[in-house]
Amino acid sequence: MPKKILIIEDDEFFRELIAKKLTASGFDFSFATNGENGLEKMKNDRPDLIFLDILLPKMDGFEVLEKIREDKDISNIPVIILSNLDTKEDIDRGLKLGAVDYLVKAQIDLDEIIAKIENHI
Repeated sequence: MPKKILIIEDDEFFRELIAKKLTASGFDFSFATNGENGLEKMKNDRPDLIFLDILLPKMDGFEVLEKIREDKDISNIPVIILSNLDTKEDIDRGLKLGAVDYLVKAQIDLDEIIAKIENHI
């Protein structure tokens, strides 16, 4: 049974890049393009791991993390932040809110994303 990954990302180009890599690596995945929709999908689909952008419409990634950690039904799902925000404050905040890892989009390659998934699920 393939592991399910939920990608909460509003950048279509970046979503497509990740989708190609996940497909080639045998993962099942779904997308949400804003924080509210992402929360709804994770409650309904129970993914094995979540990739979460910070700069999202309707509800930013930090708010999504807070909501995840408040909900005992989804609080154990590992979340990896995948963002262009790269300040120490943003990274520390994301990790303090419960993310298991924080990746800066401009500094990673797609193979690293797969390695992080395999490390956390």
